[in-house]
Amino acid sequence: MNLKSIRTSKGLSVPDLVKLSGVPRRTIQEVENRDDCRVSTAIKLADALGVSLEELCRDTKES
Repeated sequence: MNLKSIRTSKGLSVPDLVKLSGVPRRTIQEVENRDDCRVSTAIKLADALGVSLEELCRDTKES
């Protein structure tokens, strides 16, 4: 997951993303730490960040 890097590149704090996405703060923090989440949560986060699911979820370390 690229959540933290996308969030910070857009200048958003975790509380900002909570307001935009409706996803609880704890869930966002867990996603950033675990690098995994439910599809429904990923959709909310991608929509709030204005990115595709692929952009949010794709492991950029892979070629």
